[in-house]
Amino acid sequence: MRFGLAVAGFVLMALLGGAWAQARGLTPESATPTLSVAELPPQAARTYDLIRRGGPFEHEKDGVVFGNRERLLPLQKRGYYREYTVPTPGSRSRGTRRIVCGGPARAPDVCYYTGDHYASFGRIMP
Repeated sequence: MRFGLAVAGFVLMALLGGAWAQARGLTPESATPTLSVAELPPQAARTYDLIRRGGPFEHEKDGVVFGNRERLLPLQKRGYYREYTVPTPGSRSRGTRRIVCGGPARAPDVCYYTGDHYASFGRIMP
């Protein structure tokens, strides 16, 4: 029950946060901080390099379509964004870190890093 309430609270905050930003004229693009590749964790920098080379990727789910359900990234047609796992040292699972890229697989238009499983993003500036 507690978990369900926590998830409902998170969803409500995400929706209200998006409405708040829109009311102030902020788009997901303008409200998103930027990060240089040098500012990324080393594992994220390696994943970013692998994305640009076309792999190979460690996880079966790397490269799957990212739905942008949180609407924190600029709205695009389904299939535009793809997600990739950023390894977390000491984690037995895929962890919470990802890079989400939009556009062609080997030459994406834009990539974003999240260290908190899609709660926030930073745009990667090459």
